[in-house]
Amino acid sequence: MDTVPLWVLFSALVLLILCSAFFAMAETALMAANKYRLRHLAKRGNRGAITTLWLLERTDKLLSLVLIANTLINAMATALVTTIAILFFGREESVITIATAVVAFLLIVFAEITPKVIGATYPERISLGTSLVLKPLMAVAKPVIWFVNLFVSGVLKLLRIRAGSSEHQHRLSPEELRSIVLEGGNFIPQKHKSILLNLFDLETISVEDIMTPRAQIEALNLALPVAAIKNELATCYHNKLPVYEGEINRIVGILHVRKAVALLNQDDDLTIEHFRELLTEPYFIPQDTGVFTQLQYFQENRERLGIIVDEYGEVQGLVTLEDIIEEMIGDFTTSMPGAKRSDTFGWNANGECLLEGSTPLRDINKRLDLDLPLDGPKTVNGLLLEQLQDIPDSPISLKIGNCIVEVVQVQNQAIKVVKLLRPPGARRAQAA
Repeated sequence: MDTVPLWVLFSALVLLILCSAFFAMAETALMAANKYRLRHLAKRGNRGAITTLWLLERTDKLLSLVLIANTLINAMATALVTTIAILFFGREESVITIATAVVAFLLIVFAEITPKVIGATYPERISLGTSLVLKPLMAVAKPVIWFVNLFVSGVLKLLRIRAGSSEHQHRLSPEELRSIVLEGGNFIPQKHKSILLNLFDLETISVEDIMTPRAQIEALNLALPVAAIKNELATCYHNKLPVYEGEINRIVGILHVRKAVALLNQDDDLTIEHFRELLTEPYFIPQDTGVFTQLQYFQENRERLGIIVDEYGEVQGLVTLEDIIEEMIGDFTTSMPGAKRSDTFGWNANGECLLEGSTPLRDINKRLDLDLPLDGPKTVNGLLLEQLQDIPDSPISLKIGNCIVEVVQVQNQAIKVVKLLRPPGARRAQAA
């Protein structure tokens, strides 16, 4: 050792510290790398991403390589610093102690903390490069890794720990996917983010949440005179109409208005039977059917309109394919001129919002950033009637959660208009 130049010893020490830093940085980067981003790069033919995924599929061997290399390198660095200290200051115990402390400090700062912070900051960028070095090293060190893993496997068996693939740990739940979308920031346009979040909601809501309520259904009554039926067809706003006899629960079919247009010009010999011949079979849906499930049913059965019924077979409402699509991507059309869209209300400058009693609670929560309960009634009218357990005959206000709701107008045994007062913390969405 006396014949080795001092600069060679110091160069060897620097090289050992750099090698230790490389393995520490590579380990942290590989463990922190986003597998989904790596898979995306691998599909595009990125060699580094393909190699990185190959290594991550062999985590036990990868960690063995890194830790074996790091341990040997750190031990060599400690021995080298001790040798340099002895050459300069002799074999004093205090010198050896100080040398050990110095090498520990150097390793902690330059071979552990700093490289690991860098690896955690740029995981994908670093893992793509380091993987191209680690894969050949793994092949060279295969016998050593195999020998060490024999003892590791024995210890794991004693501890009754089954080592295996952790792929299931990387499967994301819908809520985790929702969090990823919300944290997408500027990478995902706001409109696209809204669509993705709405898709997650389809699994949790039923057709009852988005249906047109029974009282708002535009339908054709075959019990009316022919002249009245012709007048309704001439003024209707929809392409398809449910048809019933006498009362709404007796749905007999669906009428395509376009097919009935030719009948409107007939003045003689036009009877109810002419309209009945144009009817198609009605499509009924249980009220608790999930929206996503119903979307699949519409696709499989090639239907676009369904009548929602309860457990007693009574009509509760109507849902169309367009309703589900609008639930996913937002309102893009309206069937009736002047119809009130769900996004045309918001807080005014005084922190107030006037709403119709038939406004769905889900729309209110999304638009006004509120948290009104959704596990019961579907409209603000239903919620207030449930809370009051009576139909108010004069203006009254009550607090639901952290929002104050004031009844403004009652008409026909229902709350027609309400006013909401913005609670502290609600975002200031303005009316469109």
